Amino acid sequence: MKHVHLVGIGGSGLSAIALFLKEKGYRVTGSDRVLSPLAAQLVSEGITVYAGHDAANVRGADVVIRSSAVPVENPEVQAALAAGIPVLKRQEFLEQLSGEQKVLAIAGTHGKTTTTAMLAWVLTRLNHDPSYLIGGVSKNLKRNAHAGSGNWFVIEADEYDNMFLGLKPDMIILTTVEHDHPDCFPTLESYLSAFAQFIGRLKPGGVVIANADNPAAADLAEKFRQRGGSGITYALQASAEVRASLTGVNQSGGFDFEVTLAAENLPPATVRVGLQVPGSHNVMNATAVVAACHWLGISLYEAAQALAEFSGTGRRFDVLGEAYGVIVVDDYAHHPTEVNATLSAAKMRYPQRRIWAVWQPHTYSRTLTLMDGFTRAFQMADEVVVTEVYAARERDEGFSAAQVVARMAHPSVRFIPTLNEAVDFLLKNLKKGDVLLVLSAGDADQISARVFSGLKEKEVADV
Repeated sequence: MKHVHLVGIGGSGLSAIALFLKEKGYRVTGSDRVLSPLAAQLVSEGITVYAGHDAANVRGADVVIRSSAVPVENPEVQAALAAGIPVLKRQEFLEQLSGEQKVLAIAGTHGKTTTTAMLAWVLTRLNHDPSYLIGGVSKNLKRNAHAGSGNWFVIEADEYDNMFLGLKPDMIILTTVEHDHPDCFPTLESYLSAFAQFIGRLKPGGVVIANADNPAAADLAEKFRQRGGSGITYALQASAEVRASLTGVNQSGGFDFEVTLAAENLPPATVRVGLQVPGSHNVMNATAVVAACHWLGISLYEAAQALAEFSGTGRRFDVLGEAYGVIVVDDYAHHPTEVNATLSAAKMRYPQRRIWAVWQPHTYSRTLTLMDGFTRAFQMADEVVVTEVYAARERDEGFSAAQVVARMAHPSVRFIPTLNEAVDFLLKNLKKGDVLLVLSAGDADQISARVFSGLKEKEVADV
């Protein structure tokens, strides 16, 4: 296999695989409906990316990998099948990537991108040269993938379309488990079953490091232990073998905390950590990484030093900057729990400022299934703007985000359907001292970029 073609190459999953394969020496090409920033980065790395789908794009490929969002009717998929070229999804291809490296998989409904980026950064900073595939661009590493020469392969284990069932991990970090992706998992039971299957793929001698503050994650880990598997729990609130205790907020707006480790078959230890990234959810992410480093035999002092340098990932509390007295932040939150955690982090970091939350719901199925949670998730925001649903791979069945807004009890929430209208409204109503938080897993990051640009223009005009 020399030439790999990826259909849907601009997404977070396939763009990382494309970059990884390029570093491995493969000829890599790909296509997408529109060229995303991730696709543009691939072009800068020398990868050919076609805008739009055409049967001719797969000519000469030895294998075609398609995104879960790409249907089998896609002209490139059909052309490959007609030519006898194997067409695989990520699940069917992943095991070929790790080779002899030990697979460190980070799974969960929330926090897996940041936790993966944290672990990849710590191992890189400490000169272990890991391979990694991250669902977002690490600010420290400046990329979302790398084919390293070290012993470890760090991967964000995405549950969507059962991708993670293509892995055989040596270690699993289980961050949180809450019902999500109802288009793939119609019920909570089906979602939990997928995670149980994933844990069951752990190699002999491996370990599950699970969040004891999350009941479903803790329960999955405990059931694995009852079957003879090895597990370590970590927590901020609950009883656990690895405990984090907050000691204060530092000058960067992140928490300082102490981690005490007393896991079976591992030496007891204590380490102090200070984070730049805000929020107690990031304390939990970092605590999981500390537990993983302890299990891997890495110096906790050195791991803590590397964590103190961690500056985040793209679109995860991504501060674009301040213009005209307004701080603009991009975030990927698209689940009620994530929205609440991000707003909590914003309140902690900017306690004296008015917080604007602009939310673009992501997919009709998720918005409908989790509607009750979304109606309650925005209480920590002072002002809330909701745009129309980003359909992604789904068809419009006549549902509107206006129906969610109608059920919200928030004192200041408004439905503004289009991105253009939202930008105009914000530029007219944002005031100096405000914080704008754009929450979107779709294309509403255009709002933050355009508002930030508009605010900079106002700033220049006022000089």
